[in-house]
Amino acid sequence: MNRRNHSITLLQATQESPTLAHLTNLATESSARLKSIEAFIPTALRSAVKAGPIEGSVWCLILDNNAVAAKIRQLLPSMQAHLRSKGWDVNSIRLKVQMSRNAH
Repeated sequence: MNRRNHSITLLQATQESPTLAHLTNLATESSARLKSIEAFIPTALRSAVKAGPIEGSVWCLILDNNAVAAKIRQLLPSMQAHLRSKGWDVNSIRLKVQMSRNAH
């Protein structure tokens, strides 16, 4: 078998692989959801909130610390209602605090 090794772009790889295409779509949708609810997040906290994975009707937000999680938890009902009004199937938003790599 004579195969030529050639480079392909990430976009080409994504388009040729159903699994990669699906993951790319989920990542894009997660980012779009975060952008949609950005106005609900206090300006000082926006950099501490990252878009996380989508698993069916559950979406995850990744947060920098527990204080951010406490504030975001208060905003969840309005965020979920807003996302549903925009056509996304979001029954719940899960919060995950990202542990610092420097913590022991």
